[in-house]
Amino acid sequence: MANAYRRPEGENNEPVIRQYNISNMNQIMSKSLKPLALFFALGGVWDTIAGFLYIFVIGTGRSIDNPPMDPFYSIFLGSFFLCFAYLQFMSALNIKRYAFNVGCLIIGRVFYIVLLYSYMVFVPGFPDSFWFTGIIDGFLTISYLIFAVKGGLSLRELFLPEIK
Repeated sequence: MANAYRRPEGENNEPVIRQYNISNMNQIMSKSLKPLALFFALGGVWDTIAGFLYIFVIGTGRSIDNPPMDPFYSIFLGSFFLCFAYLQFMSALNIKRYAFNVGCLIIGRVFYIVLLYSYMVFVPGFPDSFWFTGIIDGFLTISYLIFAVKGGLSLRELFLPEIK
């Protein structure tokens, strides 16, 4: 049975030597994505906390029940937060490869912030219980953008990855 992984070979079964653009590699090596990876992992910590809160604390008849939410939906939301956290932790380990995940979380966090504050301002009686979460998510979003750009990632790499 053939191996599932084979290295590329040219004529006469010689290994193929790939050529890389040296100036592009120097640019990548000179800019660090470590701060972005760190803040992406911190976003995972924040989403883990939110996940556990939604699963165990938030919902009708629980410690935090304003706005009212059926426990099923709070557990459902909590499971998504835990999935997002896992995605962020794993992506932070190889942030250059998974830069598109950063872009997805930027879009999601911006949508959440706009939705949260729109409801707080324009919906009469909507509680302001979670105002601080918008600030934390805003801080994370701005940090992602700053450290992605400083690390040499383009907006295209964040939001429109190259398809090979």
